Amino acid sequence: MQYKCKVTVIDKKLYPDLQAQYCADPEAGACPCYHVGDTYVFERYGQADDFWHMGAGTLTDGADRADGTAGGPGVPHCSEAWDAISRYIYAALQGGSVMRGWMRDERVMIACCSDGTRPVIFKIERLDYKALYIDGIGCEKCRKRAAAALEALPGVTGTAFRETFAEVFLDRDVPDEILRRAVETRGACTVTKID
Repeated sequence: MQYKCKVTVIDKKLYPDLQAQYCADPEAGACPCYHVGDTYVFERYGQADDFWHMGAGTLTDGADRADGTAGGPGVPHCSEAWDAISRYIYAALQGGSVMRGWMRDERVMIACCSDGTRPVIFKIERLDYKALYIDGIGCEKCRKRAAAALEALPGVTGTAFRETFAEVFLDRDVPDEILRRAVETRGACTVTKID
């Protein structure tokens, strides 16, 4: 099993009375680094290791922003936010419980940065997947057939095809042989390796 971590900005708060009372710029306004709906995906597979770069380049939804959004190309996350969310991201990338006993799903945590006048609220999710290396799946038609077969299996929540492998996202462990059989019975494809 492999793991990714998805981080989504779900809300931003602003306390202008506190800013007026305590901040050097009493009209600083809402956090400019994050936008509601921004989504980040952290990977740690093969050569990818987004954690050690403070999430620079992890922005997926919202990536068209040209305003220096945190996590954009070459832009790390804000240090206040990173301090609050990095431990959950690290636990998720290791396949650990993000927050057992507190959240309904131990793979999820809701956290916020420590800026008391304009906090940003994040949803942090561990994404479980298996990497399937498949010979003979070059065309889009074959990929659609394989994805349909995999996504029909209980426990499979989605698929994504990368350059050299397919990611099969899971909400529980699905035995490798079941994944292999689902792909290979749909065409002239062979699963050569499952990570």
